[in-house]
Amino acid sequence: MLSIVTVCSGNICRSPMAEKVLRSALADAGLAEEVRVSSVGIGPWHAGEDMDPRAAATLQAHGYEIGHVARQVDGDIAEADLVLAATGDHVRDLRRAGAPADTVRLLRSFDPAAPQGAEVPDPYYGGDDGFDEVLAMIEAATPGIVAWVGEQG
Repeated sequence: MLSIVTVCSGNICRSPMAEKVLRSALADAGLAEEVRVSSVGIGPWHAGEDMDPRAAATLQAHGYEIGHVARQVDGDIAEADLVLAATGDHVRDLRRAGAPADTVRLLRSFDPAAPQGAEVPDPYYGGDDGFDEVLAMIEAATPGIVAWVGEQG
């Protein structure tokens, strides 16, 4: 079974949104049984908390699951086949935390329309529209991630 971990700062906005979107897309592609998808945050700030209510509302409005409990990055990343980081800073932090360099990629690197080095911005301090923008970025990258999974089989 493949393991994919999505990563952001606190695991209450971007990474759980990516986890839920990716799980849904993998299920739609008939690949859900072949991949374990999880999410973590770089820091401990929100460990044990629910997803940000704005992230949950955005996901729910688009038909995605929302159950989530935030957790901090742990040894799972060393065993993951693919670690999807929201930002370049997360890539750096993940490598320092023991994630093998060849498994860590920017999430948006799977979106062929995204510019080189494109990041998923943190919507936490902004308005609700930021969560819609983040969801659109995640959804644009998801087909590429699903294709990557298919290539691993």
